[in-house]
Amino acid sequence: MPNNLANESSPYLLQHKDNPVNWYPWGREAFEKAKNENKPVFLSIGYSTCHWCHVMAHESFEDTETAELLNKYFVSIKVDREERPDIDSIYMSVCQAMTGGGGWPMSLFLTPEQKPFFAGTYFPKPAFQSLLKQINKLWQTEREKLVLSGDEIEKAISRENSVNGEATRTIIDEAYSQIERSFDKKYGGFGGAPKFPMPHNLIFLMDYYRVTDKKQALDMAEYTLTQMYKGGIFDHIGGGFSRYSTDRYYLAPHFEKMIYDNALLIISYINAYDVTNNALYREIAERTAEYVMREMTDGQGGFYSAQDADSEGEEGKYYTFNYDEILALLGKETGEKFNDYYGITKRGNFEGKNIPNLLGNTEIDDRMSEYLLKVYEYRKSRTRLHLDDKILTSWNGLMIAAFARLYRVVGNSKYLDAAEKTCGFIEEKLTEGDTLYVSYRDGRRGSKGFIDDYAFYIYALICLYEASFKQQYLDRAAELCCKAINDFYDNKNGGFYLYGSENEQLIMKPKETYDGAIPSGNSFMAYNLVMLSQLTDGDFSDIKEKQLEFMVGAAEDYPSGYCFYMSALLMNINPPAHIVCSLVDEHEPFPVNAVVRVIDGVNENYPIINGRTTYYVCKDNKCLPPSNDLAM
Repeated sequence: MPNNLANESSPYLLQHKDNPVNWYPWGREAFEKAKNENKPVFLSIGYSTCHWCHVMAHESFEDTETAELLNKYFVSIKVDREERPDIDSIYMSVCQAMTGGGGWPMSLFLTPEQKPFFAGTYFPKPAFQSLLKQINKLWQTEREKLVLSGDEIEKAISRENSVNGEATRTIIDEAYSQIERSFDKKYGGFGGAPKFPMPHNLIFLMDYYRVTDKKQALDMAEYTLTQMYKGGIFDHIGGGFSRYSTDRYYLAPHFEKMIYDNALLIISYINAYDVTNNALYREIAERTAEYVMREMTDGQGGFYSAQDADSEGEEGKYYTFNYDEILALLGKETGEKFNDYYGITKRGNFEGKNIPNLLGNTEIDDRMSEYLLKVYEYRKSRTRLHLDDKILTSWNGLMIAAFARLYRVVGNSKYLDAAEKTCGFIEEKLTEGDTLYVSYRDGRRGSKGFIDDYAFYIYALICLYEASFKQQYLDRAAELCCKAINDFYDNKNGGFYLYGSENEQLIMKPKETYDGAIPSGNSFMAYNLVMLSQLTDGDFSDIKEKQLEFMVGAAEDYPSGYCFYMSALLMNINPPAHIVCSLVDEHEPFPVNAVVRVIDGVNENYPIINGRTTYYVCKDNKCLPPSNDLAM
């Protein structure tokens, strides 16, 4: 019999609807039941493409003996972290404070008032059953201690840092120095295993190079981008990047593919192409975009969230090959060449099988490209991947930005068309006036949006404006920025709360500032405010300065953990060339590394000269005379 998740739209919750555990979605009903029955709450947080979430589900949540303990002694709640980042953020901070680490699945025990008193991640079945019995015993015999500890934990994680700082080049240089010290000179990337792509760090390095001309910054970014591509973290058969590498070499990935990683990596590689004119980076960006358009795009224009690491219960089964099956597919002579090029051996490089990679190649070329489609189609016929087909506003915002940036650099209109189509999807399905919503699936939209939804989508609109110069995108970005300031900004201490005045009010109100696997909403808002203040005659200048100073206070102890913010601060301190174009007829192509405003019609501040399109250019702290030619 299905449990209380049967009517949910989240793919993750629906994966658990037939568990013998009597799951509830997060909501009043579950907590009232816990209060009325004097039971603690077991809260399980995960997402549909999470390998260890699957393992714990198979071991414990599908097990009748474990379910009996949960149903008898607890009220059990399932949360999709991607649809409820507010809940995930709060209880992740609890898990990290109590255990020194975190991850998914996240397993917590709460009072009926939502206060946590125990936290962990994955538990094997025997340990989990023992834990359930122990917590039930403590709840019966020492409940006051558990409730008191929950109060103390809530107080500890609710303390807020209100220290702001001076937004100067000093902290940017320190961020760069920290990155330089952690660079892996041998294999690329930063630190040891596991290695996440961290594309915002690479974007910052390229931005730092543009301003300082420090070649080492560009070299670190380029070497990392090349090694990631050569490794197995890039899907050489079908395109796109996996979530992270389990080793130092970028060979063996955790095979799930997330739409946000691929969006930020498209931006990273196309930025590298723009800086270096190395065609390899453009090819990688475009192959990643093609993967997204082919496998991760809804017919109406939205982008799906993720593809699973597992096939038929085995991690990586979809992506790995045996030596002989390639020979059988391509023939002995061609198969041997293909295997040699992609590092596929009889011994294998991953649990006896092979992850195609180019790590052993000194030369990268297209000698095997004509066979990739055949191998790709064969791979699809062997097994299939689970697709998380919910459409998230925040992650779609990143992909809109990626396609807009791709169009701006390479000029292929299909990328702009894709970006604009997705923007239209969000406006139709995921907005109501100036209110954004989190997710859309199966004709239903999720809860009202969080700061990441606003911040990432505003960023997308700015990138769309930069690509198309359509005023409607800039106007919409400014409108939603005002909404975000009204609903999420802390006027007392600075910074943007994760959830706003129109969202459910939880036990605490976090501000996420750290740039982890994905940059924070506060970093994106810093960037957005810098851009909007430069594109709208300074309308957002005051709030921009406050946000930059707030983020300095957050970043002081570990500046390299705030790289997307550092890019925003760098742009504020060392702005690129500013071009205002009073449009009459066709305009010349604009340089990518410039802030451009296109004015269509009469504007007294930027008069038209000689009846022709006129350019107003400012750079290096001086403004050039107006001209009918774009001379920089």
